[in-house]
This record gives sequence, structure tokens and C-alpha cells, in this order.
Amino acid sequence: MRDIAARQFSFAPFRGPARFAACAGIPFGRKKRLPRLPPGVSEAHPGEVKILVQQYPAMLPRVFFQSGIEHDQAAADECRGVGGIARRIAQIGPVPDCHLPAVKELVDGRHPLTISCMDLAALLTEQANPASAHIDKLSTEEMLRVIAKEDRKVADAVAVEIPRIALAVEGIVAAFRNGGRLFYIGAGTSGRLGVLDAAECPPTFNVPPDLVQGIIAGGEAALSRATETTEDDPAIGARDLHERGFVQNDVLCGIAASGRTPYVLGAIDEANRMNALTIGISCTPDSELARRAKIAITPLTGPEVIAGSTRLKAGTATKMVLNTLTTGSFIRLGYVRGNLMVNVQPKNSKLLDRSKRIISEVTGVSYEEAGRMLAETENSVPAAIEAWEKNG
Repeated sequence: MRDIAARQFSFAPFRGPARFAACAGIPFGRKKRLPRLPPGVSEAHPGEVKILVQQYPAMLPRVFFQSGIEHDQAAADECRGVGGIARRIAQIGPVPDCHLPAVKELVDGRHPLTISCMDLAALLTEQANPASAHIDKLSTEEMLRVIAKEDRKVADAVAVEIPRIALAVEGIVAAFRNGGRLFYIGAGTSGRLGVLDAAECPPTFNVPPDLVQGIIAGGEAALSRATETTEDDPAIGARDLHERGFVQNDVLCGIAASGRTPYVLGAIDEANRMNALTIGISCTPDSELARRAKIAITPLTGPEVIAGSTRLKAGTATKMVLNTLTTGSFIRLGYVRGNLMVNVQPKNSKLLDRSKRIISEVTGVSYEEAGRMLAETENSVPAAIEAWEKNG
């Protein structure tokens, strides 16, 4: 079987779905839909199909992995092993949009197009990136250009997930209107990003500090010091959730680039048991987190410049998704007027200046008059605007 795999993956370059299917051993030709997705797994979009074909070995026939190739340690041989196959797939050129419908019509036959993401060696976020294979030998400027080129992929990966992000925003808005709260939970970088986004909501939108909360494995100490060992216990995730007073009306957003962090999965399972809305953010296709969360958001950013360092592209994508979740939710709730941050809390000179400028722009009064109006309403921008509208 290894010889077969080596022979089948010796074609280069791959071009179009038919060539890819032939090389991967997937029957191709008859028009038939992909297998029905398991419960909890989001429907694939054309952009996702393109990314999967380009970068992820889950598009390969599972029979290869079940026949021992996944245990092949010959990492130096590009044609063998999960890592080697992933490197070959990562080198595939973009699939023309005109071919995307054909890619979706790949026949499953005897080769289901799935792979267990609990196998860490096979995770997309753990693969070596061929674009940075010799990054340690490059000049400083060349090295940074490689990193910048990879970073440009992040926005596109997040854009593919907008339909799922929109569902999450609507769910969060509904929860807020019913007295619920939003909780982020994660370990390591993922947990820190959740805490960061939660901490920025009160000064940006003048909301109570407990409306959006971040929970990180290891507690506050983990914000400045790595304590990732606590992420391996799902019971701790469920316990930490209860200690924050999580209830059915709340929303839980689990964050894990790999999609398999036990701490996060334990919390998601507990929230599901309570019949609360659960959201899962990961950067690995068909992850365990995506299967368990009611809404799965999966920006596929591909292998990192430094293999496995998900604080890079995966972390950037996660921060972008968190930005859209809270920003979108508070826009829907009326905390933004036009594109102005009218609910800002002017607690320092910069924010005080911004508040005056917002009032001036909305009402047309001078900067000095805006300052007087702000003082009369105890530094409340919405109140100052509302008073002007009533008197106008």
C-alpha cells in the first residue's frame, strides 16, 4: 500500500479536481453528492472545498491511513506518512472556481473522505508548511516576507466562515435580549484571546463587565504564564464554567485551534447538557469541537510558518472571529450609530476627545459645545445626543 501511495502522489503539479481525484485514488466521474455530513458539522462552502483540496489530507481516501501509512515514520520521504502527504497537498495550486462544482461531486464509493482529527499527527494545525521549510536560512527581510505572505491567507479563511459567524451573532443577540451572557473558554493562546476580547467590550460599548466573560484554563495566572497542563482535564472545564454561574440562557463559545482540547470539550459538553447555545471556533476541519458545538466556525488557515505554533495564523484568525462576534452583536443591539462608537466610556483623555468628536459629528455642534453637552450628561455620549435631538 505504501508503494501505491508513493506512486499515486508522485504526480506534480496537481491540476483540477479530476487530476486530484486520480492521484488520491478517489473514484471520479459519476455525478453524486458527498456523503451526508454528521450532526453538528457545518455545511461546506465552495471556499472551504478549495482550501481542503489545497491543504488538508482529509480529502484523501481514508483507506490509506487505515492501512498503516499514518504510522509511517519516514518523515524524509515526501510521498509517505501523514506529514508527507500533507506537504504534498499543501503544494497544490488553487482550484479554478469553474471546477468547484465538480469537486463537490466526488464519489465517496469505497473511500469515505474523512479522517479522525483526534490523531494529533494528522491535524492541519500540526503540519509543516512547505513555504517556510528553510525560513531559518533566510535573511531577516525574506523571513518576514514569508510570514506576511502566510498572514494574508487569514482574512480569506475567516471570510469563508461568515455564514456561520452570522448565525452565532444572531444567537448571541437573542441571548443578550433575554438576559443571557456570552462566555469564552479556552486554554493557552485560545483562552488568552477570549479573555482579551471580553475585557475590551466594557470600554468600547459601555456594557457591564460580566456581560462578556473570558475563562482560561489555569485561571488568571495563565494570562501571563503558560500553564497549559490544565487543558487536559475536561472535568476542570465543566467545573470552571459552573463556578462562573453559567446558566441555560447564556452562550458558550469554546476556542481551540486544534479542535480537540479536553478542557474546552468538557465545558461544551456541560453547556450542551444544560441546553445552552454552544459555539466552537477551531482551525481544523471536522474537529471534535466542531462536531459537539451547535454552531461550528472553522477558519482553515493552513499549516503555520512554525509548525504547530497556533498563536500565529490560527491565533490571528481566532481574534478576527471574536472581533466579529462581539462587534456584530453590539451593532445589532444599537450600541453603534452609523459607524460611530456612541457608547464609548470616556475614562481617559483619548476617549474623552473621541466622545466630543462623536457628539460633534452627529449633531453638527462645535467641538467646544460638544464638550459642554457631554459634561451636562455626566459623560454619556448617547444621553448628550438624545438631549440634543429632543431640544432640536
